[in-house]
Amino acid sequence: MARYTGPKVRLSRRVGVPIADIPKHTTKRQLNPPGMHGYRGRRMRDYAVRLNEKQKLRYHYHVMERQFRRYVDDATRRKGNTGEVLLQLLERRLDNVVRRMGVARTIWAARQLVAHGHVQVNGVKVDRPSFNLRVGDRVTFKPGIAKLLRENMESMVGHIVPEWIDFNPGELTSKIVALPTSDQIPFEVNPNLIVEFYR
Repeated sequence: MARYTGPKVRLSRRVGVPIADIPKHTTKRQLNPPGMHGYRGRRMRDYAVRLNEKQKLRYHYHVMERQFRRYVDDATRRKGNTGEVLLQLLERRLDNVVRRMGVARTIWAARQLVAHGHVQVNGVKVDRPSFNLRVGDRVTFKPGIAKLLRENMESMVGHIVPEWIDFNPGELTSKIVALPTSDQIPFEVNPNLIVEFYR
């Protein structure tokens, strides 16, 4: 299946939660079910509840199903709680770290910054949004993009950078200082239901 290129707000309405932290997605009207009056169907069964949790996470990180399945398999092989490890893997993607820094308003804008070659990791250009960062990695940007990044930061007044990222807004550099924990992720999701979905 090809990548979804339709209206992003439709995805928020489908899963019932805002998948991006911008007013377009967070208004009350957008969280109603699709349709003129909002479809009020029957209660969701167990399978539908788990599927909805999985889709929430996929849409939030803008990951296709096959790639998401690989993340689940990788998390299953590693030590620790599979749900927590899955969230750590997704949270440490390069496009997501750029979004968490507050220099891009959405995951789609962050992906574009990375894909166009404006982001460097440890001084080396990386144009893969799925690049997985490790503790100690330093993220910088090419000088020509600094003006746009500062404009984005001004439009996102009040954005809070998570504690596992050491961000220097003056120099537009950041460093991964720790692994993210589930309480540091500003998105409500139950990872255990997602693990159960794939079992």
